[in-house]
Amino acid sequence: MIPVLEIGGTHVTAALVDLPGRRVVHRTRSPLDPHGDAGDILGDVRRCAAGLPVPPGARWGVAVPGPFDYAKGVALFAGVGKFEALYGVDVRAALLGGLWQRPGDVVFLNDAHAFLAGEWYGGAVRGHRRAVGITLGTGVGSAFLADGLIREDGSGVPPGGRMDLTEVGGRPLEDTVSRRAILVRYGDPAADVRDIADRARAGEERARRVLADALTVLGAALGPCLAAFGATALVVGGSMARSWDLVSPALRGGLASGGWVPDDGGSADGVSDGGESDDGESEGRVPCDGESGDRESGDREPGDDRRRTDAPRSPPATTTGPPHTPAFTTRHTRAVKPAGSAEDAALIGAARAAATA
Repeated sequence: MIPVLEIGGTHVTAALVDLPGRRVVHRTRSPLDPHGDAGDILGDVRRCAAGLPVPPGARWGVAVPGPFDYAKGVALFAGVGKFEALYGVDVRAALLGGLWQRPGDVVFLNDAHAFLAGEWYGGAVRGHRRAVGITLGTGVGSAFLADGLIREDGSGVPPGGRMDLTEVGGRPLEDTVSRRAILVRYGDPAADVRDIADRARAGEERARRVLADALTVLGAALGPCLAAFGATALVVGGSMARSWDLVSPALRGGLASGGWVPDDGGSADGVSDGGESDDGESEGRVPCDGESGDRESGDREPGDDRRRTDAPRSPPATTTGPPHTPAFTTRHTRAVKPAGSAEDAALIGAARAAATA
């Protein structure tokens, strides 16, 4: 069993992962105050982890949002509205010395990377050679994966793989697509996004329009990136994805306007055995950084069932590859899927990072 932590904007989860079985076998979840002082935040993390029956010397995987120095284990949160008190704190040292289980090592990776790695290993996008993951909550998390490895550059990949750095109309994407942006536009200080979703289902036009507009913009920004990257699947997690009945139609419309037309027909599993579809072009779509439509040298075309055997080893924070890679036996087209459990996927992805470090 591999011990892992998943640190979110308002919670921390400690778990044991059975990696060969692709399942979480023990889990403890506790709230976090993202505006607390460093001692309180780290104390809450340690207390959550205290319940895990882990022998000394184990290597732990930790999924945490950025900005963060994942190689050194140092927090760099500044100007993001959470965990600001942790700026410059050596979180690795705090866990190595503060957990009663006395870890032998701690491996950090971005939470969106962990999410997509877990979904590729045994979740919604298993079997896809090229996939993109998006998490929608307090902000927009993103990850691009090819042949089991997270990509932070290349055709279609925004700088650092971060869609939140993409600009739409001269403004950051998160000024339109984030919990904060949606609440500001809706204009009811007593409402949260879940309340807005409930009102949209009940027929309130303003609520429906606020959500639809934000998600259409997201799709239009993503579409060129997915097309240039050669992605055959997009998986969406985070708190907003729980309202998939509202998210899916607007997101799909935006993706199509951005040149990546979903062709899974909105099916439950998003899997098709058809051929590749044309990239398509659409006027007014948002250009993606590095977009050229050409794939990197040595990359396999979607639908090529040959296993990649010459993939270079990546640093622990971005490695999602061997052992136990999924079999690529199904030909996929352009599928859009909700995550089964984004938290489970991130936990499994963190366990894989620890196992392959």
